[in-house]
Amino acid sequence: MNKAELISTLAEKTGNTKKDAEVFVSEFLDIIQTALVKGDKVQLIGFGTFETRKTAAKLARNPRKPEEVIKVPAGTAPRFKPGKALKDAVNKKK
Repeated sequence: MNKAELISTLAEKTGNTKKDAEVFVSEFLDIIQTALVKGDKVQLIGFGTFETRKTAAKLARNPRKPEEVIKVPAGTAPRFKPGKALKDAVNKKK
């Protein structure tokens, strides 16, 4: 499912217009992004947790030129950890 399909499904399920659903989805994603940029954690009980983690600088090999070693700088990466209810729903036996 892509963003357009998500918007269509949300509009259909809520009885709102696609335009209203698009505003909702865009604002929702913007709120999560803003919180992560500030270093906050976004926890949606039952669904999962969005957070950031620091990554250390390291040396790696260039996959196109295996003899070439490149430096990968330290940074911050977004992470998502699914909640128990989401894991259970996905792993539910049919």
